[in-house]
Amino acid sequence: MKITENVFQLESTKRSHIFLILAEENILIDTGMPKPVKEILDELQGLGVAPKSIRTILLTHHDVDHIGNAKQLQEATGADVWAPEEDIPYITGERIRPGVKRVIGAIVRPQKPVIAGTYVTKKRFADVQALRAPGHTPGHTIFQYQGIVFTGDLFKFIDGRFRLFPGFMNWNQNEVKKSLSMLKKMEFEWLLPSHGGPVHNSPAAHDFLAQF
Repeated sequence: MKITENVFQLESTKRSHIFLILAEENILIDTGMPKPVKEILDELQGLGVAPKSIRTILLTHHDVDHIGNAKQLQEATGADVWAPEEDIPYITGERIRPGVKRVIGAIVRPQKPVIAGTYVTKKRFADVQALRAPGHTPGHTIFQYQGIVFTGDLFKFIDGRFRLFPGFMNWNQNEVKKSLSMLKKMEFEWLLPSHGGPVHNSPAAHDFLAQF
């Protein structure tokens, strides 16, 4: 799905999106649930994007539906993978995901990418800015690029409705609300959540954010 001239929501991952930014160095945001990576690479090539032109992969957080293909895409593209500092122990397996995510992590075991660095040490990637937005996970991070905010798992937008993740899926519900409150202060044309459809700047979007 084409969002703007140089931002795409890939169709090869349906439930947890991968986003492509065509920039000075092409960037992927998140990598979806583990699946045959060939489908993702074929879609990139269908868009005229050579896999080796992907130089950066940015992970919003440690959940398996976001890091699922990071290792394989890293190997296929040669890209550097960046991640939130607080979430790296969960990505590498040094710490076990809490609550229900422990069970999911035991069933779905994504391969572990090599992490190039964290958003503590580097906050900008070409014109993409990393912004700490904890709550869903300790290090949950969103990204701002021109008039677009990639909101990760701060909320879902499904069937035209805004929905929060249930409390048992969040690390800290109060921190989620604080992070959502950040969005009220940001100028945007589009909010792109990882689950559901894109959200255009509209009265409905502002009404949703006004709750926080």
